[in-house]
Amino acid sequence: MSTPFALSGLPTLSRSTVDREEVLRTDLPRLATLWTNGRVLLLDDRGRTPVLPGATALALRPAAAVGPEAPPEALFLGEHGGVGHWALRHAADLREGVASPDSAWGRWSGAETPDGEQWHDLRTVGALLDDMSAGLYTTAVALASWHAAAGFCARCGSVTARINAGWATRCTGCGREEYPRTDPAVICLVHDDVGVNGEHVLLARQPVWPAQRYSVLAGFVEAGESLEACVRREIGEEVGVEVSGIRYLGSQPWPFPRSVMIGFAAVAPAGATLTPADGEIEEAHWVSRERLRAAIAAGGELPGLRLPGPTSIARMMLEGWADA
Repeated sequence: MSTPFALSGLPTLSRSTVDREEVLRTDLPRLATLWTNGRVLLLDDRGRTPVLPGATALALRPAAAVGPEAPPEALFLGEHGGVGHWALRHAADLREGVASPDSAWGRWSGAETPDGEQWHDLRTVGALLDDMSAGLYTTAVALASWHAAAGFCARCGSVTARINAGWATRCTGCGREEYPRTDPAVICLVHDDVGVNGEHVLLARQPVWPAQRYSVLAGFVEAGESLEACVRREIGEEVGVEVSGIRYLGSQPWPFPRSVMIGFAAVAPAGATLTPADGEIEEAHWVSRERLRAAIAAGGELPGLRLPGPTSIARMMLEGWADA
């Protein structure tokens, strides 16, 4: 008998191997030691970082080359094997337009330094990176994105100062402390009700996406709303379909700028009419398992059907369903 499909593996950006224990962030002597022998991940103003040839690991810098002490803007990412890992914003001399390892995203190209070192976006290299590199880069982008919007106090408007090695801010006016925020968003693979796992999957595209790019449906959780209620509401709003059998699949951080994608599966009546929401969904279609398998086998792209890149949990959800 068939069993309900599951994710094809651990979501790409959910991998992490460093110790990010909270007590380390306030242990100043330990942080000083972890800086002395540490490694630094650099981020440009687009969130790109240097990668080694093949983009399977990050090109980290020795912290000692930055300075004898961690600068105030340094973000502590965690410890691994007694080595501290940090992130810093860096204005690099880059030539734009370098081809990205994963072209599925369509709009995030890489860059290159004069000596040939390539800098790439997390979306385009996340699936290629080893576990530690993927975890470090994901955390670095998440923290840097939060700090970019956390420069002023939400209560009194005064300037904030970074504390706890970048894991909090304190208002210089009223003393209010704030911690990195994560916005929950649901992402749901909807299949029809033929058998346990259905025969067709619901795919849709937003108007701003690259041509022929389709994915499963997603949306942000509203205040006072449960995750399951959000799934029902978002699918109803976006394509006019009522779903049932909602079940959890897995989750993945998506720091663009500060989300966590919470994956679900749900069931809709076979052949249900799809009514795309005006301005939000440009097209929506039922796609057969055979066509989805063919697209995956072709590297994620067929004429008229371009799948999300392997960095996203959406791709893993589709691969899990296709294998069922």
